Amino acid sequence: MKEDDDYAVKMGASWSQGEVSLSKETSESVSQSCDTNTRGNETATEVKLPHNYEAIVKDADSPIDKSSMNKLYEKLHAGVFLNQKRKKYWVERKTNNNCFMVFARDLLITWAEDNRYWHWFGLKDTRSDEFIDVAELYNVCWLEVHGKFEIAKLSPGIMYEVVFVVMLKDQASGWEVPINLRLSLPDGNIQEHKESLMEKPRGQWMEILAGEFKTLPEKAGEMEFSLFEYEGGKWKRGLVIKGVVIRAKN
Repeated sequence: MKEDDDYAVKMGASWSQGEVSLSKETSESVSQSCDTNTRGNETATEVKLPHNYEAIVKDADSPIDKSSMNKLYEKLHAGVFLNQKRKKYWVERKTNNNCFMVFARDLLITWAEDNRYWHWFGLKDTRSDEFIDVAELYNVCWLEVHGKFEIAKLSPGIMYEVVFVVMLKDQASGWEVPINLRLSLPDGNIQEHKESLMEKPRGQWMEILAGEFKTLPEKAGEMEFSLFEYEGGKWKRGLVIKGVVIRAKN
């Protein structure tokens, strides 16, 4: 009987050691699995980086802190000035979509460098406290503003809208004839309409839609947007142009 008891004790110890060994193997396996999942999550986070952002920020006016995802996204959400404050790039917080502001300095404005017709002055950007140039119309009969933008910089498969950001000063006059707005896409599609400024508010920034489109492969290339009026014969004054916003439509 004693031999049987000793045998049972030995077998019990053997099973106990086996359980400990199995427990260690299981623990190591779970730990490896967790490490793999963590690396997978980090990879998934990297995949969610904004579309084409690295190529876009090559034109940034100042270095961007990429030491962590939090610091990078903090800057992208706040906005990045490009090409000596001629553009601004930012990423929508909720959707991760690319958005841009094409400032007046990056637009082609007829007679803009002749101070008899236009006046340039600095305006503080409310989100960054940086000053950007805006153009104020003194007096013209021929109003013509054009801009271009590369669609490849926008998030794919998203509906975008293109809007002019302008202000009519209190003394603005000569706007009896509606202005024309046009959006020309690379696939040949042209959107054009007229907009009356007679009843628009004075002394505050407003947005005037040029058009909207969805970013699709067949629309690759440059789009063009315009604001113009030169057939009515009226001398116009008091319009301030900040720029053009290109953003995902909510």
